[in-house]
Amino acid sequence: MPDSRRGVLFGIAAYTMWGLFPLYWPLLKPSGAVEILAHRMVWSLVAVVAVLAVRRHWSWVKELGRQPRKLALLTLAAITVTINWGTYIYAVNSGHVVESALGYFINPLVSVLFGVVLLRERLRPLQWAAVGFGALAVLVLTFDYGRLPWIALTLAFSFGIYGLVKKKANVEATESLTVETLVLLLPALGYLVFLHAGGDGTFARQGAGHAALLVGAGIITALPLLCFGAAAIRVPLSTMGLLQYIAPVLQMACGVLIAREVMPSSRWIGFSVVWLALAIFTYDSLRTARQAARVRRETARSAGAPDHVVAQG
Repeated sequence: MPDSRRGVLFGIAAYTMWGLFPLYWPLLKPSGAVEILAHRMVWSLVAVVAVLAVRRHWSWVKELGRQPRKLALLTLAAITVTINWGTYIYAVNSGHVVESALGYFINPLVSVLFGVVLLRERLRPLQWAAVGFGALAVLVLTFDYGRLPWIALTLAFSFGIYGLVKKKANVEATESLTVETLVLLLPALGYLVFLHAGGDGTFARQGAGHAALLVGAGIITALPLLCFGAAAIRVPLSTMGLLQYIAPVLQMACGVLIAREVMPSSRWIGFSVVWLALAIFTYDSLRTARQAARVRRETARSAGAPDHVVAQG
């Protein structure tokens, strides 16, 4: 199988697993959102350390230890991913699956906005149009909900910050997740000990099946991340940009078809505006990628590169 096709399959697997998360978290009741989050932190660390042990890949520890800037960035990443994970678990287990899907639909637009505000990037006209429609969608949905869609905005902005920080840190996925969960380990363990000391913990009180599901929270956190890392090095960024919509589509389907969340017409209008924004954004991204590829091919031809090199460009 060609490497690029294998990469696409890895990407589909990662985003499909993320999209089906709403089916998993309700299985962990009666555990509360914070308890689930703490277990997710602890068992994610166990899962990624197991992966590193199998790969016998520890050389990065000493090297990263000599880079305090990267460690500080990964600590910030740990804080933002904690906010994201906690909000998402709360959203799913409190009947706001559709709103959580909205957060991941608008996340690409938030990333574009960060590029302008924080990285001083200049947007193309169609990118401005996409961001404008995204803002309009938030206004429509604010009117529909009677409040700001704070779950969606928290998920979108926290994940946007997380992605930005991870890009700055430039550390491989498994190693990065190891450091992030290590940062979170003591607070998570401390909370679980406190919970059980007060008689409110569920890990040992709801049977072996429930305990296994809590442990599984770590595995289902690490597995899609590893698939994502395998995809990211094999397929173009434009392809990954298209694949990322699999997750919120599946999340929304879970909310509407399985959780039976109410979707009045005003909410469908708001989501339709979001999808229009994403259609404009995706069209512009693909068009720009094709233009860049054409320029590279023409440059390669003018430089006298062999035909197979030109075709790869």
